[in-house]
Amino acid sequence: MRMMAQDAWRRLGDSRVARLATATSSGRPQVVPITFVVDADRIFTAVDAKPKTTRDLQRVRNVRKNPRVAVLADHYDDDWSSLWWVRADGAASVIDDPRAMEAPIRLLAGRYPQYHDQPPGGPVIAIEVDHVTGWAAS
Repeated sequence: MRMMAQDAWRRLGDSRVARLATATSSGRPQVVPITFVVDADRIFTAVDAKPKTTRDLQRVRNVRKNPRVAVLADHYDDDWSSLWWVRADGAASVIDDPRAMEAPIRLLAGRYPQYHDQPPGGPVIAIEVDHVTGWAAS
């Protein structure tokens, strides 16, 4: 059944992980799991210190070329009456100025204990959500 926007925002905000969908310059979709935080009608995610070959990740390059993105959070259970998903569509931008990254990184560190000792170094992807939709089995 279709989810009310308020419930969709609540479930999205309560989710610990989501998937970020971007597209390469040739239009090839790319979906990656992300840690994130919801702040009003914005979603922030950041490049963190987990092992990576570069901080200029494909998702960052994709956003720089095509800002239209989607964030998907969901819940699966063998009891299909508890299934749900929420998708937030919006326009993303890359924040790489250290001062501008401070507030989103503080929000992320408040949400994930792993970031207390080792906060993300950035860049930060900021998503201005313009549409949220969701579905729940019950």
